[in-house]
Amino acid sequence: MVGAGESPARCIAELCERRVFCENILRGCERILRRVRHRPRYNAKKGTIPMAGNKLDPIDRRILAELQADGRMTNVELASRVGISAPPCLRRVRTLEEAGYIKGYHADIDAREMGFEVQVFAMVRLRSQAEVDLSAFEARCKAWPLVRECHMLNGEIDFILKCVAPDLSTFQNFLTEQLTSADNVASVKTSLVIRCAKDEPGLPFDVLEARLARNA
Repeated sequence: MVGAGESPARCIAELCERRVFCENILRGCERILRRVRHRPRYNAKKGTIPMAGNKLDPIDRRILAELQADGRMTNVELASRVGISAPPCLRRVRTLEEAGYIKGYHADIDAREMGFEVQVFAMVRLRSQAEVDLSAFEARCKAWPLVRECHMLNGEIDFILKCVAPDLSTFQNFLTEQLTSADNVASVKTSLVIRCAKDEPGLPFDVLEARLARNA
C-alpha cells in the first residue's frame, strides 16, 4: 500500500531496490552452500580429508606420478608439468596430502654407500596366530632398527622382514639374540640378497591409466 504523501513511483522504486538486495543475499547464500557441498569432509576416525567421491581426476594422478618420480621439484615446475598454474597446483598437492594419498617425502639413500653391505629377507613363522600375538610381533619389529620392512603374509609363513646390517656378524647377532629368541617365534628362515635387479618404489601409474581408460 502507498502511504500518505508518498508517490506510487517512489514506492515502486523502493520495492525494486529491496528485491535486488534480497536477490543479492540469496545469490551469496547459494555460493556459500556450493562451497560447503564441495568442501572435503574431515574424517574423524582416519584424521584425513578425503577427495570428493574418493576419486582423482587426471591432473591429480599426474601430480602424484610426477612427485613419485621426483619429490624435490618445486611447485612451479610441477604445475608446468601437469599443465596448470602454480596456485591451484599447490592447493591440489595440499589436498592430496591431507587426504592421505601422499604419505610423506623422503630421500632415497644408497644403503651400500652408507656402509650397510648386508641385506637379508627373514621369513618368520609364529607359534600362535591370534590377533594379540600378531600385533605383539609387529610392535616388536617396529622397535628393531635393523628391520626396515615387515609384512604379514598368507600361507605357511606369517611374516617376511627386510633387514639391513653393516656386516654379516651384526645381522647374525640380531638373528640369534633378538629375532629367533623373541616370544612366540617358532622358526626363522633367512635369505641373503646377492644383488638387486629392480627397486622401483611407488605405483605403476601407466597401468592405472590404462585400466581407467578401459573402464571409461
